[in-house]
Amino acid sequence: MTRREAGSPAFPMRPIGFVRSPYTDRTQVPRGPGAQHDAEGVLEIEAQYEAGLQDIEGFSHLYVLWVFDRADPPSLLSTPPTDDRPHGVFATRSPARPNPIGLTVVRLLRREGRRLHVHGVDMLDGTPILDVKPYLSNVSAADLKRGWMAEAEARRKG
Repeated sequence: MTRREAGSPAFPMRPIGFVRSPYTDRTQVPRGPGAQHDAEGVLEIEAQYEAGLQDIEGFSHLYVLWVFDRADPPSLLSTPPTDDRPHGVFATRSPARPNPIGLTVVRLLRREGRRLHVHGVDMLDGTPILDVKPYLSNVSAADLKRGWMAEAEARRKG
């Protein structure tokens, strides 16, 4: 496969599966300061991709890349629920993005064939899944920076 030139047609992507979630409406998904993502759901992988799940049971957590298929039109500025000031969309987790791609880390509870039972879903029922990868992090908590979020939290407390 060769690199595509700027201005070329979009990369063709098809879902590898769909999310089964208790959330049917965007307003049901917890958001904002202290939001807890405790819901369980199922990543239903399409039959033709089942072989790609071999050995996934050995990982405790997974990255899930998915499509914000019901998001508002893109906007380069966003005021997140954690702040009262606008920020660039690439400095937020806003769903209104130029490429509506979501990223979630979930805990893998168990695998049943091509169904991955997970904890921590924040996606709507029926959300298309683009990819699943094992979660591996080599960044220590001491090295993480929280950018504008730390300032917004301080303003709320003060």
